This record gives sequence, structure tokens and C-alpha cells, in this order.
Amino acid sequence: MTMVSIKQRPDGKWRARYRDDAGKEHARHFALKRDAQRWLDEVTTAVVTGAYVDPKAGSLTWDAFTESWMNDQVWVQGTLDAAETAVSSVPWRDKQLKAINHAQVKGWIAAEQKRGLAASTIATRLSYVQMAFRYAVKTKRISESPAVDVKAPRQRRAESAMVILPAESIPAVLEHAGDFRMFIEVCLFAGLRLGEAAGLQLGDVDFMRRSIHVARQIQGATHKTAKPVPPKAGSERTIFIPDELALRLSAYVAALKITGPEEYLFLTPLNKLYQRNNAGAEFRRVRTEAKLPDDVTLHTLRHTYASNLIASGCDVVTVQRALGHATPSITLNVYSHLWPSAEDKTRAATASFMETVKGLSDAETLPA
Repeated sequence: MTMVSIKQRPDGKWRARYRDDAGKEHARHFALKRDAQRWLDEVTTAVVTGAYVDPKAGSLTWDAFTESWMNDQVWVQGTLDAAETAVSSVPWRDKQLKAINHAQVKGWIAAEQKRGLAASTIATRLSYVQMAFRYAVKTKRISESPAVDVKAPRQRRAESAMVILPAESIPAVLEHAGDFRMFIEVCLFAGLRLGEAAGLQLGDVDFMRRSIHVARQIQGATHKTAKPVPPKAGSERTIFIPDELALRLSAYVAALKITGPEEYLFLTPLNKLYQRNNAGAEFRRVRTEAKLPDDVTLHTLRHTYASNLIASGCDVVTVQRALGHATPSITLNVYSHLWPSAEDKTRAATASFMETVKGLSDAETLPA
């Protein structure tokens, strides 16, 4: 920073000015000389500490900045869609970056919560917004992020938020599924995500070995944007399925005359790929006809699959691999409440031990 000066103007005000390292002149006017000096001291400190930001750098609007920021990212389409939804949900889209403050960010979170948006959705949107502000700080457009220390609403514990379909409700779902039944079955009995089921091709099913290989997923929310992409990181996997599901898949394939290994197993009546919107709409129809609560979704079928594995005694690594989680910790974060607790295991093991001891003791007292 060069050329720092303070001069009194004819009108009595004090003009403080400086030139930055790029040669741009910046000036402000103050009623008191000490205020002018304080401003210059703050600017000098910012330059020395590396926190200096050109006052004009933050003049870019939020929309313009985030569009540039997202274009610089190497993201898959699903991540890009989530980021676009997040940054376009804020109320300051036409404001300059430097004009956005902490109170506005907190107010946005409060408004999202008030209109009933799920806590997990708010948390995801806030994460992208905070990410964008951090990039603005890193690229010297603003000196600090107004989203620092802003918290998303507290999410419900996994055990209270998770919906699992009881066995007695499943026949009604399958009865009303119609042509969508096989799609539902691979989600329910193989644990596939919506996009993974939508991306299933004939070559992914090994009928002899009774297994399904998850090699892709469908991303996008419309016919125009739906496209196959690699599965989520760590999600490519082989799932071992029961004989009954393999037989049902075989009959389904034969009935539809699907022969090519790259042919999709599930297409809409208009011969389009299933994606988030149309698959969700189809399941909502089934849910309504089966008279199930509104919180039952296609993803509920995956939770139901996982809960059955755990109830059947599968360990965390087995469940992790079946679900396609990148690490066992992810599985535990979501489903730990479904595994028997240490207290349950201790009681069961000790009860069994006591029964054994009691049996031996009874045997010793029997008459010869």
C-alpha cells in the first residue's frame, strides 16, 4: 500500500486516501480527523496481516458470484444440482456480496425452518452457502464470511427420524405397485437407492450366482436431465439376493423380452428412464393406494432392507457392503440404534450362561 494521506477539505471534512498495490486509489471523508486516521490504520493493519480486501471486489452480486464459483468446481451433476438449489434459495440473490450480513443469513435459516423445510435439508443448503462464502473470502472478495457460526436446526435422532416399513404393510405395497412392482422389490429386497434401481441393466444381474452388480445410477430430476453416471463414491458393489428375487427378476425380464445386456430393466410407460421425480410420483401413488403415511418414501424401502439385515444378525461390515456405504462409520451413524446395545448383549449372554450353569446344577442333584 502506497500514498497514505489525510487532508482537510474546504468544507471542513477530512479526506483520507490510499493507493493499493494495484495502484487503485481509495478515499473516504470523515467529520473528524481521528476517524479518518482510524480508518487508515485499519486498512494498514489489514494489508500487513493479509486480510486486506479491495472495497470494490465485493460489488459482485450473489447470483453472479455463485454462478462463477460453481462453474469452477469439478462436481458430478447431483452435487451441482444440490448446490444450485441451495444458492438460489437465499433471499439476497440480487445483493452485492459485501452487503450481505450475518443477520440476513440467520434470518434465512429461520425462515426456511418456519416454512417447514426438513432440518437435514436446511443443513445441506447452509453447507453449500457457507462453502460459497468461504470461497469469497479465499478469493479476497470479502474479508470475512457472514455465515460463520450460523447453525442449522437440530436434527432429530436417527431412531426417531427413520421410518421403517413393518412387514405387515409390505403386501399392500406390492399389491398396489402394478408395473412398478419389480422396481420396488429391488429397493426393498436388495437395498438399492432410487437412482441405482433406475440405472439397473440386464447385464448387471447374474441369475446363476443370484447377485446384482451396482455399476451406475441415474441422476437428474426430469426426462431431459436424467442420465447414467457412476455410483456414489464407494457405492459400486455386488449384492447377493435370495433365490425368490432372482426368479422373479428372471420372469420379469422374460415377460418384457429384455435381451440386451445394456438394456434398462425399468422404463416408464413412455419408454423413458426413471428418475427422482417420476419414480417418486409413482411411489406416492402406490403409497396412497396402500393407505400408508406420507413419511413412507422409496428410501424407506432401503432402510427396511438394512433393518432386516441387522435384525438377522449381520455385522456392520456386511451391512456396509450391502448398502454401498464408503466406510463402516457411515453405516453406524445411520443405523447404530438398530443393533443390540452392549447392555442387551451382556444380559442375553449372561442369561444364557446362567441357564447353562443351572442345567448343570440340576443334573448334579438328580437321583442316581
